[in-house]
Amino acid sequence: MNYKYTSLSKIGFKRSTNEDSIGVFELPDGLLIIVCDGLGGNNAGEVASSLSVETIHSNFISLDGWNYLEKIKYSILKANKLLTEKSSINSKLSGMATTVEVLFLKDSTAYWGHVGDSRIYFSKNGRLQQITKDHSLVQKLVDEGYLSLKEAENHPNRNVIMRALGDNGNVEIDLSKQSFFPYDDVKFFVCTDGVTCVMSNDEIQNLLNEKSLSLSSELFNKVIEERGAPDNFSYVIIEVSA
Repeated sequence: MNYKYTSLSKIGFKRSTNEDSIGVFELPDGLLIIVCDGLGGNNAGEVASSLSVETIHSNFISLDGWNYLEKIKYSILKANKLLTEKSSINSKLSGMATTVEVLFLKDSTAYWGHVGDSRIYFSKNGRLQQITKDHSLVQKLVDEGYLSLKEAENHPNRNVIMRALGDNGNVEIDLSKQSFFPYDDVKFFVCTDGVTCVMSNDEIQNLLNEKSLSLSSELFNKVIEERGAPDNFSYVIIEVSA
Protein backbone atom coordinates (compact mmCIF):
# COMPACT_ATOMS: atom_id res chain seq x y z
CA MET A 1 0.00 0.00 0.00
CA ASN A 2 1.03 3.60 -0.61
CA TYR A 3 0.35 6.35 1.90
CA LYS A 4 0.40 10.09 1.36
CA TYR A 5 -0.20 12.31 4.34
CA THR A 6 -0.07 15.83 5.65
CA SER A 7 -0.42 17.15 9.19
CA LEU A 8 -0.79 20.40 11.10
CA SER A 9 -0.80 21.40 14.77
CA LYS A 10 -1.41 25.02 15.82
CA ILE A 11 -1.93 26.90 19.04
CA GLY A 12 -5.28 28.56 18.32
CA PHE A 13 -6.13 32.17 19.10
CA LYS A 14 -7.31 31.81 22.71
CA ARG A 15 -4.56 29.62 24.15
CA SER A 16 -1.13 30.46 25.52
CA THR A 17 0.43 27.06 24.70
CA ASN A 18 -0.25 24.24 22.29
CA GLU A 19 -1.19 21.18 24.35
CA ASP A 20 -1.80 19.02 21.27
CA SER A 21 0.86 16.58 20.06
CA ILE A 22 0.92 14.50 16.89
CA GLY A 23 3.21 11.88 15.44
CA VAL A 24 3.24 10.15 12.04
CA PHE A 25 5.70 7.27 11.76
CA GLU A 26 6.55 5.29 8.65
CA LEU A 27 7.27 1.77 9.93
CA PRO A 28 8.52 -1.22 7.93
CA ASP A 29 5.08 -2.86 8.09
CA GLY A 30 2.75 0.13 7.91
CA LEU A 31 1.93 3.70 8.94
CA LEU A 32 1.39 4.68 12.59
CA ILE A 33 -0.50 7.89 13.46
CA ILE A 34 -0.85 9.21 17.03
CA VAL A 35 -2.84 12.33 17.95
CA CYS A 36 -3.20 13.59 21.54
CA ASP A 37 -4.94 16.59 23.11
CA GLY A 38 -3.50 17.35 26.55
CA LEU A 39 -5.42 18.49 29.63
CA GLY A 40 -4.17 20.15 32.80
CA GLY A 41 -2.83 23.47 34.04
CA ASN A 42 0.72 24.87 34.15
CA ASN A 43 1.58 23.29 30.78
CA ALA A 44 0.93 19.80 32.22
CA GLY A 45 -1.34 19.06 29.26
CA GLU A 46 1.52 19.70 26.88
CA VAL A 47 3.69 17.26 28.85
CA ALA A 48 0.92 14.64 28.91
CA SER A 49 0.32 14.72 25.17
CA SER A 50 3.98 14.74 24.11
CA LEU A 51 4.91 11.97 26.57
CA SER A 52 2.02 9.88 25.31
CA VAL A 53 3.02 10.17 21.66
CA GLU A 54 6.61 9.26 22.50
CA THR A 55 5.67 6.36 24.80
CA ILE A 56 3.07 4.85 22.47
CA HIS A 57 5.44 4.98 19.51
CA SER A 58 8.38 3.44 21.37
CA ASN A 59 6.30 0.63 22.85
CA PHE A 60 4.47 -0.13 19.61
CA ILE A 61 7.68 -0.62 17.65
CA SER A 62 9.27 -2.69 20.44
CA LEU A 63 6.72 -5.51 20.19
CA ASP A 64 7.25 -8.30 17.65
CA GLY A 65 4.72 -10.98 16.79
CA TRP A 66 1.80 -9.28 18.52
CA ASN A 67 -1.69 -8.73 17.16
CA TYR A 68 -1.88 -5.08 16.05
CA LEU A 69 -4.84 -4.25 18.29
CA GLU A 70 -3.02 -5.78 21.25
CA LYS A 71 0.05 -3.70 20.39
CA ILE A 72 -2.08 -0.55 20.37
CA LYS A 73 -3.75 -1.47 23.67
CA TYR A 74 -0.45 -2.32 25.37
CA SER A 75 1.20 0.89 24.16
CA ILE A 76 -1.68 3.08 25.35
CA LEU A 77 -1.71 1.35 28.75
CA LYS A 78 2.04 1.96 29.11
CA ALA A 79 1.49 5.65 28.37
CA ASN A 80 -1.35 5.80 30.90
CA LYS A 81 0.86 4.19 33.55
CA LEU A 82 3.66 6.68 32.89
CA LEU A 83 1.30 9.68 33.14
CA THR A 84 -0.25 8.54 36.41
CA GLU A 85 3.18 7.85 37.92
CA LYS A 86 4.64 11.22 36.92
CA SER A 87 1.50 13.02 38.04
CA SER A 88 1.71 11.41 41.49
CA ILE A 89 5.35 12.37 42.15
CA ASN A 90 5.49 15.85 40.59
CA SER A 91 3.01 18.43 41.90
CA LYS A 92 3.48 20.58 38.78
CA LEU A 93 2.12 17.71 36.71
CA SER A 94 -0.71 16.78 39.06
CA GLY A 95 -3.95 16.18 37.19
CA MET A 96 -2.36 16.00 33.76
CA ALA A 97 -4.21 13.90 31.22
CA THR A 98 -4.73 13.61 27.48
CA THR A 99 -7.03 12.24 24.84
CA VAL A 100 -5.43 9.76 22.47
CA GLU A 101 -6.07 8.46 18.97
CA VAL A 102 -3.83 5.70 17.61
CA LEU A 103 -4.32 4.60 14.01
CA PHE A 104 -2.20 1.94 12.33
CA LEU A 105 -2.59 1.25 8.61
CA LYS A 106 -1.34 -2.09 7.29
CA ASP A 107 -2.21 -3.45 3.85
CA SER A 108 -5.99 -2.98 3.46
CA THR A 109 -6.85 -2.75 7.17
CA ALA A 110 -7.00 0.08 9.67
CA TYR A 111 -6.49 -0.68 13.37
CA TRP A 112 -7.24 1.93 16.00
CA GLY A 113 -7.41 2.75 19.69
CA HIS A 114 -9.37 5.68 21.11
CA VAL A 115 -9.77 7.47 24.45
CA GLY A 116 -11.44 10.90 24.84
CA ASP A 117 -13.06 13.27 22.38
CA SER A 118 -10.49 13.55 19.62
CA ARG A 119 -11.69 11.64 16.56
CA ILE A 120 -10.85 9.33 13.68
CA TYR A 121 -12.78 9.58 10.43
CA PHE A 122 -12.80 7.22 7.44
CA SER A 123 -13.69 8.51 3.98
CA LYS A 124 -14.49 6.08 1.15
CA ASN A 125 -15.29 7.39 -2.32
CA GLY A 126 -16.14 10.82 -0.93
CA ARG A 127 -18.43 9.63 1.87
CA LEU A 128 -17.34 10.30 5.43
CA GLN A 129 -17.82 8.05 8.46
CA GLN A 130 -16.87 8.94 12.02
CA ILE A 131 -15.45 5.67 13.32
CA THR A 132 -14.82 6.72 16.93
CA LYS A 133 -17.42 7.81 19.47
CA ASP A 134 -16.61 10.69 21.83
CA HIS A 135 -16.11 9.81 25.48
CA SER A 136 -17.87 13.01 26.52
CA LEU A 137 -20.71 14.08 28.77
CA VAL A 138 -22.69 15.37 25.81
CA GLN A 139 -22.30 12.10 23.87
CA LYS A 140 -23.50 10.21 26.95
CA LEU A 141 -26.58 12.44 27.11
CA VAL A 142 -27.22 11.82 23.40
CA ASP A 143 -26.84 8.05 23.86
CA GLU A 144 -29.32 8.12 26.76
CA GLY A 145 -31.85 10.15 24.78
CA TYR A 146 -31.62 13.39 26.79
CA LEU A 147 -30.16 15.43 23.91
CA SER A 148 -30.55 15.42 20.16
CA LEU A 149 -27.47 15.57 17.93
CA LYS A 150 -28.44 19.13 17.00
CA GLU A 151 -28.70 20.17 20.67
CA ALA A 152 -25.36 18.51 21.38
CA GLU A 153 -23.52 20.66 18.82
CA ASN A 154 -23.86 23.84 20.91
CA HIS A 155 -24.26 22.42 24.40
CA PRO A 156 -22.32 24.44 27.03
CA ASN A 157 -20.76 21.25 28.44
CA ARG A 158 -19.68 19.76 25.10
CA ASN A 159 -16.00 19.92 26.13
CA VAL A 160 -16.47 17.86 29.31
CA ILE A 161 -14.90 14.46 28.69
CA MET A 162 -15.66 11.27 30.63
CA ARG A 163 -12.49 9.34 29.84
CA ALA A 164 -8.86 10.36 29.34
CA LEU A 165 -5.35 8.95 29.57
CA GLY A 166 -3.83 9.76 32.97
CA ASP A 167 -7.16 10.02 34.80
CA ASN A 168 -6.62 6.74 36.63
CA GLY A 169 -4.71 3.50 36.42
CA ASN A 170 -7.50 1.54 34.73
CA VAL A 171 -8.33 3.46 31.58
CA GLU A 172 -10.87 1.85 29.25
CA ILE A 173 -9.79 1.90 25.60
CA ASP A 174 -12.02 1.55 22.54
CA LEU A 175 -10.29 -0.78 20.07
CA SER A 176 -11.42 -1.83 16.62
CA LYS A 177 -10.36 -2.45 13.04
CA GLN A 178 -11.82 -1.94 9.60
CA SER A 179 -10.92 -3.37 6.22
CA PHE A 180 -11.24 -1.50 2.95
CA PHE A 181 -10.71 -2.09 -0.77
CA PRO A 182 -7.40 -0.59 -1.90
CA TYR A 183 -8.88 0.53 -5.22
CA ASP A 184 -11.49 2.72 -3.55
CA ASP A 185 -10.77 6.40 -2.90
CA VAL A 186 -9.75 6.01 0.75
CA LYS A 187 -8.74 8.71 3.21
CA PHE A 188 -8.42 8.87 6.98
CA PHE A 189 -8.70 12.04 9.06
CA VAL A 190 -7.49 12.13 12.67
CA CYS A 191 -8.09 15.33 14.64
CA THR A 192 -8.46 16.99 18.03
CA ASP A 193 -11.63 18.74 19.14
CA GLY A 194 -10.15 22.08 18.15
CA VAL A 195 -11.27 21.07 14.66
CA THR A 196 -14.65 19.55 15.45
CA CYS A 197 -15.74 22.31 17.84
CA VAL A 198 -15.96 24.68 14.86
CA MET A 199 -16.65 22.33 11.91
CA SER A 200 -19.45 19.87 11.20
CA ASN A 201 -18.90 16.40 9.77
CA ASP A 202 -20.41 17.54 6.46
CA GLU A 203 -17.88 20.36 6.25
CA ILE A 204 -15.03 18.00 7.05
CA GLN A 205 -16.18 15.69 4.27
CA ASN A 206 -16.31 18.53 1.76
CA LEU A 207 -12.74 19.61 2.51
CA LEU A 208 -11.41 16.05 2.39
CA ASN A 209 -12.89 15.77 -1.11
CA GLU A 210 -10.66 18.54 -2.45
CA LYS A 211 -8.27 17.59 -5.25
CA SER A 212 -5.08 17.43 -3.14
CA LEU A 213 -4.03 16.89 0.46
CA SER A 214 -2.21 20.21 0.53
CA LEU A 215 -5.32 22.09 -0.59
CA SER A 216 -7.48 20.25 1.94
CA SER A 217 -5.04 21.14 4.72
CA GLU A 218 -4.84 24.77 3.64
CA LEU A 219 -8.63 25.04 3.69
CA PHE A 220 -8.97 23.34 7.09
CA ASN A 221 -6.54 25.85 8.55
CA LYS A 222 -8.31 28.77 6.86
CA VAL A 223 -11.81 27.79 8.01
CA ILE A 224 -10.77 27.09 11.60
CA GLU A 225 -8.91 30.39 11.92
CA GLU A 226 -11.76 32.33 10.28
CA ARG A 227 -14.03 30.91 13.00
CA GLY A 228 -11.78 32.15 15.77
CA ALA A 229 -9.68 29.03 16.46
CA PRO A 230 -10.88 28.92 20.09
CA ASP A 231 -8.75 25.89 20.92
CA ASN A 232 -5.49 24.29 19.83
CA PHE A 233 -6.21 22.40 16.62
CA SER A 234 -4.38 19.47 15.11
CA TYR A 235 -5.07 17.00 12.34
CA VAL A 236 -3.53 14.39 10.09
CA ILE A 237 -4.95 13.60 6.64
CA ILE A 238 -3.92 10.28 5.08
CA GLU A 239 -4.62 9.13 1.55
CA VAL A 240 -4.30 5.40 0.83
CA SER A 241 -3.76 3.87 -2.60
CA ALA A 242 -2.79 0.46 -3.98
